[in-house]
Amino acid sequence: MKLYQPPLTLTARMLGLVGDISEQVGVLTANREKALTPQLRRGNRIRTIQASLAIENNSLDLEQVTAVLEGKRVLGLPREIQEVRNAFTTYEAMPSWHPTQLTDLLAAHRLLMHGLIDDAGQLRKGDVGIYRGDRLLHMAPPASRLTPLMHDLLQWLAVSDWPPLITSCVFHYEFEFIHPFADGNGRMGRLWQTLILSQWRPVLAYLPVESVICARQEAYYAALAMADQTGEATPFVEFMLEALQQALREASESESESTIKLVGANVAGPATVQVTDQVTDQVTDQVTDQVTDPITRLLAVLTPGTVLKASELMQRLGLAHRPTFNQNYLKPALAAGLIEMTDPASPRSPLQQYRRV
Repeated sequence: MKLYQPPLTLTARMLGLVGDISEQVGVLTANREKALTPQLRRGNRIRTIQASLAIENNSLDLEQVTAVLEGKRVLGLPREIQEVRNAFTTYEAMPSWHPTQLTDLLAAHRLLMHGLIDDAGQLRKGDVGIYRGDRLLHMAPPASRLTPLMHDLLQWLAVSDWPPLITSCVFHYEFEFIHPFADGNGRMGRLWQTLILSQWRPVLAYLPVESVICARQEAYYAALAMADQTGEATPFVEFMLEALQQALREASESESESTIKLVGANVAGPATVQVTDQVTDQVTDQVTDQVTDPITRLLAVLTPGTVLKASELMQRLGLAHRPTFNQNYLKPALAAGLIEMTDPASPRSPLQQYRRV
């Protein structure tokens, strides 16, 4: 019997993205001892969980998710808090699973949806449609077809000779198309793609690509819809490769945070320290040398006369990682006197905005 082969058209864009991502992954892998400290691994894992759940309308922010995982009391819906705990447990268990095994897939779903639905860890028994408002986006295959469809997909995954980057994206799309569970399909699809990629390059287990997807959520759903319309995974694969590329770029940028923090510490040091003109010039030169490109990009979106919040600036810059934005873009620009706060007396105010000086 002929093995199932998911329909896909390889494009020049796709192959170019695979080449660039592979190069970035090679650099990140070479520096993994420095780049993946336990603290950074946990931070990236928390970002992954918060973003993946936010895509599914969980309202807890990064600070609240961190507090939940630290055992602190959080003001939030019990279901949303349970989703966070489940997701962390599930991602921590990820190294013990093999992506081609249905039993492992079901075990992961059981952990992820524990206490949230009655049939956690079981293929759905009813038919489902995916709606946005009153509009039907996708009618999933009938429940009677789930077992053979999942068997074919996992069997293909086991023998696929496509590059893992492409294979993982195709699996993600095919999984969402089948929609094998009553609930949790989106977060399971993203989890399983991470599992596939982590078995290719372990460093990718902690790449928070979900943060990029969350920031580009409309484009994510549009890519899924376009793949449905064209009858092949190509549009979705290109979107996911672009998301991986951006996540890797942000990971690379975040590696320079410690250097920027040192510069920021010099700029914002205690008032009792006398800063000479020579030191001031040295710090200014350091800031200019290290963050010219990020500052240039920031000033390009914060045009004269424009007043924007940090979240709006990040959106215009295409960034999803708040610490990277703060350390590589916002703080150096403030320190250099190129932008200013609208409310400097309350720097952490949720209403804080920024403008050109």
